[in-house]
Amino acid sequence: MRCPYCHGSDDKVVDSRGADSGSAIRRRRECLGCGRRYTTYERVEALPLVVLKRGGEREPFEPDKVAAGIRRAAKNRPLDAARVAEVVEEVHDQMQAAGPEVSSEAVGVAVLERLRDLDPVAYLRFASVYKEFSDPRDFEREVALLQKGLEKTTAPKRRGRSRS
Repeated sequence: MRCPYCHGSDDKVVDSRGADSGSAIRRRRECLGCGRRYTTYERVEALPLVVLKRGGEREPFEPDKVAAGIRRAAKNRPLDAARVAEVVEEVHDQMQAAGPEVSSEAVGVAVLERLRDLDPVAYLRFASVYKEFSDPRDFEREVALLQKGLEKTTAPKRRGRSRS
């Protein structure tokens, strides 16, 4: 660790304690060169989360992309930006816990699970794009499932073409 004042590399740790609810360690250090004190934080480096798309390609998980999809589904609905951000964070945390590589289907299902409880109309809008509804019966089936309150969601349609 280099001193931010004199750029010396010799220091000693004066104090260590947990920070950020246990996700980091805060250390007070004293530079042995100039005698000034400074604080450093140590955090676990998170592995990047990769999404395996239906067509087989891999891409990094993009929280902004998930948020944009939710915002489109919730347009003109009483779902505020703070709640959308919470949903995105919950989905990201769930996917991070599942492993370094997750399917786009798992991401979509996680979003649908949360939207079902928040706003049924936003849920149906998101489901219509995610599951590629092609006729009114698809909506009828999903509304019936929503009204029954079933825990299980139906999988998206499988087609020969790839969508991103």
